[in-house]
Amino acid sequence: MRRALQGLLPALVAALLLGLWQGWTTWAEVPSYLLPSPWVIAQTLVADAALLGAAWWVTAKITVLSFACAVLLGTLIAFALVQSRWIEAAFLPYAVLMQVTPLVAIAPLIIIWVKDPTASLVVCATLVALFPIISNTTVGLRSVSPGLAAYLQLQGATRWQVLMRLRIPSALPYFMAGLRISGGLALIGAVVAEFVAGTGGTGSGLAYQILQSGYQLNIPRMFAALVLISVTGMGVFGGLSWVTRQVLGGWHESEVGG
Repeated sequence: MRRALQGLLPALVAALLLGLWQGWTTWAEVPSYLLPSPWVIAQTLVADAALLGAAWWVTAKITVLSFACAVLLGTLIAFALVQSRWIEAAFLPYAVLMQVTPLVAIAPLIIIWVKDPTASLVVCATLVALFPIISNTTVGLRSVSPGLAAYLQLQGATRWQVLMRLRIPSALPYFMAGLRISGGLALIGAVVAEFVAGTGGTGSGLAYQILQSGYQLNIPRMFAALVLISVTGMGVFGGLSWVTRQVLGGWHESEVGG
């Protein structure tokens, strides 16, 4: 019942908001080039399914590739940082610097340096999604119980055994939280990188369709592309939340019992 309500309540709120939106645009006779109604957006999704579907696939591919790169690189960097406080003090500020630097400021350089358009977009999106993995995994690997660490040392555990039996299990909740954040940032990074690149043609993503629709005053298509981006983001977060429940649901207090 609890899980059914968790899925039903957001659906009811969405239905109410969409109903109010549809009713207001119909009653006020708002032109579609100013604010299309949900019904017009749905019609556009069907009419432009081929165009928007191909663009969605490009954006989704960049998101998945950048997320995978961020997870791999972020995990490796986090494991390197926790090996020594000196290593962490020397290199962590550069990870923070990379996070706080606006993507729009460095994306043109990356696009110039990396000749392949898809690879350049993946690099840009990876830089956006990388820091939560580094930060959360580093904190998780550091957040071990001193008593358990001392007990394993008394038992003669090796460094590898301490890592596998204590540090990694302790870091999993932090790591999974970082995944949920990084997944959304990978999508945001992909869209922003597409905006900056402005690449068109058959390899264009949803961001280019939004730009092109704005130039052509095709506002219903613009909203349809925005709907696809939003649905994709919710799908990424929902999928990673499901993975988190599968990984932590049997033992960690954040998921056990709900």
